Amino acid sequence: MAIGTILDPTAARDDDNASPGPDAGLLAGKRIGFRLDRMWRAWDWISEQWAESFRAAGAEVSFWRSAGRSGEEGVRCAREYQAFLESIDVAVVGLANCGSCTGWTVRDAITAANFGLPTTAVATQNFELFAHEIAGRGGRSGLRVHVLPYPLNEQRREDVLPVGDAHFLPMLKTMGASLTLREHAA
Repeated sequence: MAIGTILDPTAARDDDNASPGPDAGLLAGKRIGFRLDRMWRAWDWISEQWAESFRAAGAEVSFWRSAGRSGEEGVRCAREYQAFLESIDVAVVGLANCGSCTGWTVRDAITAANFGLPTTAVATQNFELFAHEIAGRGGRSGLRVHVLPYPLNEQRREDVLPVGDAHFLPMLKTMGASLTLREHAA
């Protein structure tokens, strides 16, 4: 009788980090960075909406939009993303709303988390499980993922903004963040 080895493609990595990383904490005085892409106008609208609330709480906000990921443009993009991460205290990375966008969102979120930043990836509901799967395969199974409804991008701005509003406080919870000292103490 021959003995064989069966490989399990779903095995966890030996070097997996199941920690979500540091909480964002009190946001006043911090620099919050939103990572955007070229695809999802709904994510642009929601991130702008959340940025206004972060600013009202005393945070600074900046945005970085990803671009090409191969060749010279990919090298430039990676260098710019590194500089962006060096300029912020908290990373909010989105939007995981299709297969490749989920891959790049999670990859960029893992990069931010590995940089030591409180990091949250944002995904739509249809890509939540995929985002967690990619995070685990990338060695960060504990990555924070906040989930928005799907479909989202196909909606009009006036229909998307109430979604952003409804998800603002849950997003703060996912981030481990607070807007005021009172909330932070609680």
